[in-house]
Amino acid sequence: MKRKLIYLLLAAACAFVVPFAAASCSKDDGKVVRINEVTRSVFYAPMYLADALGYYGDEGFEIELTTGGGADSTMAAVLSGGADIGFCGPEAAIYVEIGGSDDQPMVFGQLTKRDGSFLMGRKPEPDFDWKNLEGKEILAGRPGGVPFMTFEYVMKAHGVNANLNSDVAFNMMTSAFLGGKADYCTVFEPTASEIQAQGNGYIVASVGEASGEIPYTCFIAKQSYMDKNPDKIEGLLRAVTRAIKYLNEADVEEAAGLLTKYFADTSAESIKTSLISYKNIDAWVNNMAMKEEAFDRLQEVIELAGQLERRVEFGSVVTTETAEKVYREIYG
Repeated sequence: MKRKLIYLLLAAACAFVVPFAAASCSKDDGKVVRINEVTRSVFYAPMYLADALGYYGDEGFEIELTTGGGADSTMAAVLSGGADIGFCGPEAAIYVEIGGSDDQPMVFGQLTKRDGSFLMGRKPEPDFDWKNLEGKEILAGRPGGVPFMTFEYVMKAHGVNANLNSDVAFNMMTSAFLGGKADYCTVFEPTASEIQAQGNGYIVASVGEASGEIPYTCFIAKQSYMDKNPDKIEGLLRAVTRAIKYLNEADVEEAAGLLTKYFADTSAESIKTSLISYKNIDAWVNNMAMKEEAFDRLQEVIELAGQLERRVEFGSVVTTETAEKVYREIYG
């Protein structure tokens, strides 16, 4: 666990020099909220739609997005002050709490409630069975990360012994797979649909559908930031909750059109397909307040993966009051 924290701090010192170089040129008038996302995916569509629809502006601020390429890097940005808010798996906050912190990062809002990756193979498998993975090599993420642990959880549930390759960095897995590495790879949308459209791989299963509900991606900020900026915390939750409601009710083609500027090299048709895929697996929460039973299940998954030194109390890393308030306000 200490090694995890040392890595986070080293990453904070080294990995964020380039991504945040442009931040010094951005407006510093208190109206910018810097968010570091774990990766760019249609899985996080409500966060982008809140921007495209002007919902953040309604709350009096704009967002500045950077991409970490893994929950460890995203948490490093939060710990170092390179980002105001991290958007990643809640396990990152658990690891910091176990290691000890004078300014504990707190989960204040959950967006996704299951794994958003899809398993891709090298040939179509219309009658796919998880037993097909027996003895195969799979690129599934990094040890200690929720994507890897959730996939491992699914493998254990189906009694499958596969070679989960964790040597490839999270943000490099797709390119490694396209380069011939491994038999299967877990891939987020819209990349999965784009690869399939090009005939370079085939979606065979939804990991999230197989794993069931788990708090997968959430918004995290240091306690000091939350104390100083309660208006921004509430505003962000209100904006994203409104965007979730919009996405549940809007025409998918319309929503896809709004998202194209966040995915420069992806067609509106692929984004539309991705949105439908995520709607089909019921990917997003309505109420962004994390539930304690879901948090306990997450810790069970981490324990089964052998990555949890001890369980932590729900209230030590999660706060729900503001998210509950926003949900009642919007949904009545």
